[in-house]
Amino acid sequence: GEYGSTTGRPRRCGWLDITMLKKAKRLNGLNALVITKLDVLSGLPEVKIAVGYKVNGRAISDVPCELDLFEKCEPVYEVLPGWQEDIRQIRAFDSLPANTKRYLKTIEDMLGIPIWIVSVGPGRDETIVMRDIF
Repeated sequence: GEYGSTTGRPRRCGWLDITMLKKAKRLNGLNALVITKLDVLSGLPEVKIAVGYKVNGRAISDVPCELDLFEKCEPVYEVLPGWQEDIRQIRAFDSLPANTKRYLKTIEDMLGIPIWIVSVGPGRDETIVMRDIF
């Protein structure tokens, strides 16, 4: 599990929300992504990506502006197969497990922008640079 570094309390981690990322992309002009903490998904039988919401049983495809409506949203997930391999030692995209690459490719396809960097562990060197931005 994940724990806060200062408080030591358990963190509540959620699934990636593509709908919210699409809104951030529109508002901020994102042209690429950095994915962090990919290693925490290792060992899960499946990984989910929130691709929309349901409100009162009705599907909606965008983030509602009204807070009271957003609070009623239930995520709609696309479920992908997980991976069992420990990825912390991997430093090249091609060396990642097939299901990990599929997960990252799905994110790129859904957002229409590339992933440039992937963090595969807590250390500074535990990173896969897919496009050098420096």
